[in-house]
Amino acid sequence: MVEVSRDRFEALVADALDSLPPELGRQMCNIAILVEDEPPLPGLLGLYEGVPLPERGDRYSGVLPDRITIYRKSICDMGETEAQVVEQVRVTVIHEVAHHFGIDDRRLAELGWE
Repeated sequence: MVEVSRDRFEALVADALDSLPPELGRQMCNIAILVEDEPPLPGLLGLYEGVPLPERGDRYSGVLPDRITIYRKSICDMGETEAQVVEQVRVTVIHEVAHHFGIDDRRLAELGWE
């Protein structure tokens, strides 16, 4: 386990988001990215909650933002070095952003992003 402060962890999440291709970042809309210490289920690294972009129709309006939550302690528990935590944050952010774009776990596994 590696202890990473909340501030440092939030910076890692921001860095992971900044590393996304600009064209993807421009397409993300009505979404909040959060960091929580503890997950609702043991071992959960991240969670996407909302309506994926491909499922938003003409009637999509007045909806609360989608949420991507990244769980600090679960990710820190996995790493033996800070570099491993940095990489797991990046993978988790990409995984949850993919859900925002409508990519399911099966397809992510096919792409190597389990």
